[in-house]
Amino acid sequence: MDDTAEPPAPELRVALFTGNYNYIKDGVALTLNRLVAFLEKRGVPVLVFAPVAETPAFQSVGELVPVPSFAIPTRKEYRIALGLPDAARQRLKAFRPTLFHIAVPDILGYQALKLSEAWKVPAVASYHTRYDTYLRFYGLSLFEKLGQRYMRNFYNRVRRVYPPSDSMAEIIRQQGQSTHVEVWARGVDSELFSPLKRDMAWRRSLGVADDEVAISFAGRLVKEKNIAIYMRVMNTLSARGLKVRPLVIGDGPEMPTMKAGLKHGVFVGFLHGEELARAYASSDIFFFPSESETFGNVTLEAMASGLPAVNAIASGSNSLVADGITGHLVSARDEERLAAKLEVLVKDEGLRRHMGEAARARALIYSWDTILEGLLNSYAEVLREHGR
Repeated sequence: MDDTAEPPAPELRVALFTGNYNYIKDGVALTLNRLVAFLEKRGVPVLVFAPVAETPAFQSVGELVPVPSFAIPTRKEYRIALGLPDAARQRLKAFRPTLFHIAVPDILGYQALKLSEAWKVPAVASYHTRYDTYLRFYGLSLFEKLGQRYMRNFYNRVRRVYPPSDSMAEIIRQQGQSTHVEVWARGVDSELFSPLKRDMAWRRSLGVADDEVAISFAGRLVKEKNIAIYMRVMNTLSARGLKVRPLVIGDGPEMPTMKAGLKHGVFVGFLHGEELARAYASSDIFFFPSESETFGNVTLEAMASGLPAVNAIASGSNSLVADGITGHLVSARDEERLAAKLEVLVKDEGLRRHMGEAARARALIYSWDTILEGLLNSYAEVLREHGR
C-alpha cells in the first residue's frame, strides 16, 4: 500500500449561490446551468439558490431555491438578492453541503460566505464580472476603490477563486483579491458554432447585399458593453464610403439608442441555438469593444464561427484574441485605430478568410468537457485540503 498517496476526497455536495440563474439568458446563467448539468451527470448533488422572476427566460437545470430580491432601479431587468431567509437556510441545512460555490459577491454571496465559515464548510468563488468597470458607466466611479476593497475582503476568504482567463487571474493577483487563483475557462460548442452555418439567403432577407461586409456585435445592449464606441466606429466606416453593414445580435435597454444612432444598422434581436450560430457565421467580422468582460463567451462563439475578431484590450479578450493572427486587440479609447484595423479587414477578403480560419482553430482548444472536468478536480482538491 502506498502511504504517500492522496486520500480520496470526501463526498461532494455543492450549494451554488448566484444572482441570476434563469431570469435572464446571459453568459453567466448559461455557464452555471451547464456546470450544474455536468455535475448532476457525474452524480454530484447540487442545490442552487438565486433570485427568480415571474416568467423565467428559459428552463433551468437542477433544483432551484428562490431567494427574495428586488429589481435594480437603473437596470430593472436585473435583480439583487436580499440574502437567505429562514426557509431557504433550513433547506440548505437539510441538503448537507460539503462545498459552497459563490458566483456573485452580493448580499446573498456574502451571507453564504459567512455561513460557510460558521458551518466550517469550504467555499470557492467563480469570477464572472468586472463590477469595478461597471461603476464607471453609471456615474459611480467614486465607489470604485470601495468596491475593490470589498472584493479583496471577500475573495481572500474563500479557498479558490476561479476567473475565466489568465489575464483576469493576473488582475486578481495584482489587486490583492486572492493568491489562490485557478483559471476556469469557458468552452464552446464547436459543432453548433461553425463556419458551415453561413447562410447568404438569410443575409439577403435582412437587406444585406452580397458585396457588403457584415460587422457583427453580440451581447446585452447596455452601456458597459461600450455600445457607443461600436456605433461611432461603424458610422465612421460608413462615412468613409466602405460597404459595411452593422449586424447587432442581442437586446437590452440601449436598443432604442442604437437604433437611433447607428446608420444602416440591422437588428436581429436576441437569438440562441441554431439561429445564433447562423447569425455569427453569416457575418464577416466580429467587433466587440467591451472592456467589462472577464472572458467573452460571444467572442469565442464568433471565433468558432470562423470570424476574425477586433476587440478592445480587456481582461477576457486578451486571452482569446491572438493579436495580428486571429484578429486585433486595440485600446477602446483609440477609436481611430479600431476603425483602421476594421477598414483593412473590410478591404481585404483574403486576410479576413485567413484570420477567420486561425480564429476557428484557436477556438477548438476550448472543450467544455475538459474545462468542466478540470473544475471538478479542483473541487475535489479543495475538499481534500479541508479534510487535512
